[in-house]
Amino acid sequence: MSQRKPSNQMALRTIVAGLASTGIVLGLAGCVPNDTGEAASATRISVTSTTTECTVDAQSAPSGPITFSTTNAGDKVTEFYILAEDKKRIVGEVENIATGVTRDLTIVAEPGTYYTVCKPGMVGDGVGQAKFTVTGETGAASVVDKEATAAVETYTSYVRQQIAELISETDKLTAAYISGDDEVARALFPSARIGYERIEPVAEQFGGLDPRIDYRKPGAEAAGVDFTGFHRIEMDLWLSEAQKNYPTENITALDAVGRSAVAGDLVTDVKALADTVNSASFELTIGDITNGAISLLDEVAAPDGKLAGEEDEFSHTDLWDFFANVEGAEEAFTTVRDIALGRGDDGKKLVDELDAEFATMKELLGTYGNYETGFVSYETVDQNSRNELGAQLNALSEPLSKLTHTVLVVQQ
Repeated sequence: MSQRKPSNQMALRTIVAGLASTGIVLGLAGCVPNDTGEAASATRISVTSTTTECTVDAQSAPSGPITFSTTNAGDKVTEFYILAEDKKRIVGEVENIATGVTRDLTIVAEPGTYYTVCKPGMVGDGVGQAKFTVTGETGAASVVDKEATAAVETYTSYVRQQIAELISETDKLTAAYISGDDEVARALFPSARIGYERIEPVAEQFGGLDPRIDYRKPGAEAAGVDFTGFHRIEMDLWLSEAQKNYPTENITALDAVGRSAVAGDLVTDVKALADTVNSASFELTIGDITNGAISLLDEVAAPDGKLAGEEDEFSHTDLWDFFANVEGAEEAFTTVRDIALGRGDDGKKLVDELDAEFATMKELLGTYGNYETGFVSYETVDQNSRNELGAQLNALSEPLSKLTHTVLVVQQ
């Protein structure tokens, strides 16, 4: 995960990284609310984010689908969040809203008290936090649509499969690292992260596990937490790159005891994530799936993410993560594809567009390598090529941002 995590990805989560109990974030997540195979119409609310303000045009709405249409009227990239009543749990978000751009967040809300907040510049605690009330009867987010239920079950199985692969690959990486076989460990590092990168939005829903598993060095320091996990191992394996990137710091190699501690912590945290995902209380919704798909592309497009070459700053294996994020987004889309097709002509048009854009995105990434033979070092990808990747990422992100609305809301 990129440096922005403590201030951007699931943004306010770092405020409670050591406080929130481990468990899936529920509440406003979207589900198809009836058994007719049709989605309900949504309440649309405009949000304006500036450098100092977060203006929400309404302070309440009836339970059911709600679309928050957020316009960035400031001079910094911004984000918009829905928080639970405790002001800690993030139950809805839209990230990476560029200046002058409007992006939608569609959720299905149960009655209760929530809070809205914007984060201009993707740093700090956010601005304009305000109470938002959802009225009406409970049951707005009940999963009673058979297609929705099947989709959730399918995607839940996918998440658990990726976690199982994450455990296996992490064990291989840490074994090589502890033994001092750095050549093997370097080769295993990017592949060990594939499972995590495919389901990142899900993994990020759990308390302090994501910071421990996947924070980068600047992110951990900004959040005031220990620098652990994958990127701590990466820094040690590519020590000369770390020393070059941080010339004023005295970065030295870990000894055998230090390696065992870092590796052991990563294994423990990954298994804790697996225990949570495999527990009987673990639940996902259609909204988690569709909003998670676009979040995965946001992971790539962030100013300090994969596209910028900041994710794997020492190993330069960003293309592995880039491809895995795209794969994860496509899997989420595929899971709800039939539901989108059932939304009439608009749904079919969106599906056709997404089919084409995903194929083009993966074909372009394929010119830089693959999992079997490896990807080129991202250092060798020049700016023009990165711009081409960014343009295609935008071409994919634009229609994907409509997926939640298409699945959950009747087109007016």
